[in-house]
Amino acid sequence: MNTEISTRLSATPRGARLARRLTAHQLDTWGHPYDGEVNHTAQQVVAELAANAVTHGRVPGRDFELRLRLTPEDTVRIEVSDARHDRRLRYVTDPDAANGRGLILVSLLAQAWGVTERTVGKTVWAEIPLKEPRPSSVNARGFGGTSPPCPRTPAPAD
Repeated sequence: MNTEISTRLSATPRGARLARRLTAHQLDTWGHPYDGEVNHTAQQVVAELAANAVTHGRVPGRDFELRLRLTPEDTVRIEVSDARHDRRLRYVTDPDAANGRGLILVSLLAQAWGVTERTVGKTVWAEIPLKEPRPSSVNARGFGGTSPPCPRTPAPAD
């Protein structure tokens, strides 16, 4: 089985959409179905990184590169490379800003992420675990099942 793909895409919104679609297809090929958590997470991370490459990393006449690789540590490594090295990554600090929260999403969704400088441009990478989270018999609030009891109904006595 091929454990890595790499492709160049136009630094346009269409190229960013295609990156997300290629990711969905490749993860499905690797055994992580379109409607699975791993596939959805990978698509979201690629969408954010590709949008950044197109919006902030674009150099006229230069493409961006998408690379997906399965690692021995049961993760998928996502790399998006662009030709721009003069712009540093930053988080939005203004709560009223209309955009700029993509890296916050990446940091929440990825197990690890970072930036690697290149001779020309940079590569922003993220790693996502390939194991689906196991459903728990007790949810985050300590109640069994999928949701807590209705707030108007008293909880059962132990």
